[in-house]
Amino acid sequence: MPHVDPFDKPSTQSKIPERSPLTESEQAKYGEVLEYFEELEQLPVSNHKHEQATAPLSEAEKAWLTKECFLRYLRATKWKVEDAKKRIEGTLLWRRTFGVDPESTLTPELVSEENETGKEVILGYDNDCRPCLYLKPGRQNTKASHRQVQHLVFMLERVIDFMPSGQDQLALLIDFKPTKIGKHSKLPSISTGREVLSILQDHYPERLGKALLTNIPWLGWTFLKIIHPFIDPLTREKLVFQEPFPNYVPKEQLDEDFGGEVKFEYEHEKYWKIVNEIASKNRKVYMDNFRKLGGTIGLSEYDLRQESSSSVVEEVADSLASVSIAAEKLGDEPTKITSQRVGSEATVV
Repeated sequence: MPHVDPFDKPSTQSKIPERSPLTESEQAKYGEVLEYFEELEQLPVSNHKHEQATAPLSEAEKAWLTKECFLRYLRATKWKVEDAKKRIEGTLLWRRTFGVDPESTLTPELVSEENETGKEVILGYDNDCRPCLYLKPGRQNTKASHRQVQHLVFMLERVIDFMPSGQDQLALLIDFKPTKIGKHSKLPSISTGREVLSILQDHYPERLGKALLTNIPWLGWTFLKIIHPFIDPLTREKLVFQEPFPNYVPKEQLDEDFGGEVKFEYEHEKYWKIVNEIASKNRKVYMDNFRKLGGTIGLSEYDLRQESSSSVVEEVADSLASVSIAAEKLGDEPTKITSQRVGSEATVV
C-alpha cells in the first residue's frame, strides 16, 4: 500500500545532536537581547515606509520570541547585539506585514491550490531529527505570483510546527527532476529567487540544517550559479549536491524515489488535511505550554514543544511559580524569570 501520510515523529534511528553550552560572554549578550524585548512596548503594525500606527506585541509574537529565537539571530549576526535586535525587530515587522499567522491571513485554504501536485511536501525526519521539506520544481502547477512565495512561507512555518523538542532546524530535499505533472516554468525567476533567498536569510536565520539537491539539470546549475553570490556563506556550507539521500535520512522515513523504503504517493486532499491537522495539534501544544509557563518572552522551545502530558512542563511551571512566590515574600524587586532550558530547570535572571 502506498504511504500517503506525513510522519509526525522522527525515526528511532535519528538523534538530536547536543549543542555546546553558551560561554559567559554569549550568555551576557543573550541577556541584553532578552531584556530589550522584555521592555519593548510597541511596534509599527507593518513595515510599510509611511506606517504610523503601532501595536503592542501579541501573544503569538511573544511566543515566537523564545530563548532559541534570540540565539539564532545572535549566531546569524556573529553575536553582535545591536544587529541582532534590529534583525529581530525587522522580522517581527515582516511577519506582521506578510500575515504569517495561519489563523488569519496565511491560511491552508489560501495556498492549497499551489500544492495540488505535491510540489512541496513535509515527509519524515533526517538523521538529526530535522523535519524534511521536499521541494520539487518539476511539479510546478501555477504561474509565477506572490502566492507562490506565500506558499513557500506557509510550508516553512508548517515544517517548523513539525520540529520535535530539542531541534530547531529543518532539512530541505530539493529534486529538480522534470515530470509530466508540472505545467509551468520549472525554475523561479531571478527576482523571485532573490526574494525567497532574502526571506530565508533575513527571517529564518539558522533554521536550515542541511539542503540536499539532486537531479540538477544544466539550467538548474545556471540558476544556482546566478543566485550563488546572494547566498550567505554560512548557508552555502549547508548545501549538498548530488549525494545519496540515505546518507542523511533514515530509509524508513525516506521516499523510495530517493533510495528510501517509503512508497510515498501524493494525494492532495488526504495529505493536505492530515499535514495541517498535525501542524495545528503541535501549535496548540506549543501555545498551551506557553500559557502554562507564564506567557512570557524568552521561554525555551524545548519546554514549549514538550507533549502537553509531559511532567517536564508541569515541573518547570511549578518551578517558575515557586520562585515568583518566594520573591514576593522576600519583598524583592520584580524578578525576571525565564525558562532557559539546559536541563529541565528554570533560571532566574
